[in-house]
Amino acid sequence: MDVLMPQLGETVLEGTVGSWYKKVGDTVAKGDLLLDVETDKAATEIEAPADGVVSHINVPAGDTVDVGTVIAVIAVEGESQADVQGGGQAASPTGNGVSELKTPAKGLPARTHTNKLSPAVRRLVSEHNLDPDQLTGTGRNGRLTKRDVETHLKGGGAARGATPTSASMSAPAPVIAAAQSNNVIPFDRFRRVTAEHMVKSKATSPHVLQATDVDFSAVDAVRLVKKGQWKKDKGYSLTYLPFVARAVCQALAEFPRLNASVVGDALHLHGDINLAIAIDLNHEGLVAPVVSKAQTLNVRGLAEAFNDLVVRAKSRKLSADDLSGGTYTLSNPGPFGTLFTAPIINQPQVGIMSMDAVKKRPVVIESAAGDSIAIRPVGVMAQSFDHRAIDGAYSAAYLQKVKTLIEETDWSKEI
Repeated sequence: MDVLMPQLGETVLEGTVGSWYKKVGDTVAKGDLLLDVETDKAATEIEAPADGVVSHINVPAGDTVDVGTVIAVIAVEGESQADVQGGGQAASPTGNGVSELKTPAKGLPARTHTNKLSPAVRRLVSEHNLDPDQLTGTGRNGRLTKRDVETHLKGGGAARGATPTSASMSAPAPVIAAAQSNNVIPFDRFRRVTAEHMVKSKATSPHVLQATDVDFSAVDAVRLVKKGQWKKDKGYSLTYLPFVARAVCQALAEFPRLNASVVGDALHLHGDINLAIAIDLNHEGLVAPVVSKAQTLNVRGLAEAFNDLVVRAKSRKLSADDLSGGTYTLSNPGPFGTLFTAPIINQPQVGIMSMDAVKKRPVVIESAAGDSIAIRPVGVMAQSFDHRAIDGAYSAAYLQKVKTLIEETDWSKEI
């Protein structure tokens, strides 16, 4: 059976083999992690399409080939030797890296937990002499993740079939040893792609940071009233993010040079606002999927779109198209309680806004009767912008517009 380079999105024409998790001669079961494929948009795990034995690997790690290229061949039980050899030989577009297994395997073993381990997880279970089949996996299809192993090592994980006993329930918490200075944690594919993207961005764009305090009283006047019923109806929380996104879209319409990309010596303005949202993958990576034509959505529509992206991102179901075409990005570290963040521009965009925690603070209120102090929900909105595209005054005016919209809009009409 041929394993083809998949098309990870409508606009993607080629892919790069990131890592092979199996080698020629290895037995695989359908659904086992076979390799990673990377594009300029995303990195994706590719699973074995059938039970069998890896008989050919035609494309080594690091090579880029067209979509549809046969990158490997799996010999399945009952398949003729001619079919296996023919498929493998015809699949070698570059003529290098082709390996063969002379005979297909018989009596393939049942799928086991070990077959699904990534290199990082395999290293962890080996270092700590653990039996992976005795641990509960929370990844896709029950796959054991690095976090599962780390949780188990900290005393928070349970073995398969284990039930708590009185002795274990009363036992003191385990002592967590300090990390050794010589530990080495290799970058996985998400960290590697993110690192490359961030370094490229800093090298490409002269970053400038500006920030302003924003009073969220007008938002809370609606959000606090609606959030209980919203959570009951929708199953997820009504946060500040969709309100901020709505204000950002309205402000970008007035300041179009921030909804743009630098191409050569020119600034290309985009007609639609395709809003990218940075999403943390449980501290194991970062993605920024896109809400296309976000300017057409109200707060309700934006909240629903964001939740859909978060759910699919955390379940690893985003496509390359979900990660393509962004024109401006919102980063939201606020739920972690941050005060101030200087985000890195998401290339080839020219602006990114960070929304930090909204907390109650004393605020000076000016009026004709004199100044007074009130307690208000306040958060910092910070924007990094590409100084090739715009100057500080343009960015500052845009920030002021976002601030004004958040503070003065009647948000009851948006929910």
